[in-house]
Amino acid sequence: QVQLVESGGGLVQAGGSLRLSCAASGTISVVNAMGWYRQAPGKQRELVATVTSGGTTNYADSVKGRFTISRDNARNTVYLQMNGLKPEDTAVYYCNADLRRIGGIHFYNTWGQGTQVTVSS
Repeated sequence: QVQLVESGGGLVQAGGSLRLSCAASGTISVVNAMGWYRQAPGKQRELVATVTSGGTTNYADSVKGRFTISRDNARNTVYLQMNGLKPEDTAVYYCNADLRRIGGIHFYNTWGQGTQVTVSS
């Protein structure tokens, strides 16, 4: 079994910071791209940031300059440092990864269970 486990969400005032972590565990052979998505109440899930195994990053325009995604390939872990948080950043944040299991041939995409981030004004 493979799972993504997120941590680090919480309640913070506007202008504050939070750091999210997501660790992939289980019978994993290779992890390709990892990323963070978010879903606010009544809205569709949207991309926040992604990072390839080589370190190439991609950000939503709404978080550029405020959020930083990084990863530790040895630990199959991805991080999201969120600074300058705004009330509109309030959402459930989901970790996502493309990975291949030990003994597997194909890559598949998997999600974490989500962690709540709430930014008060």
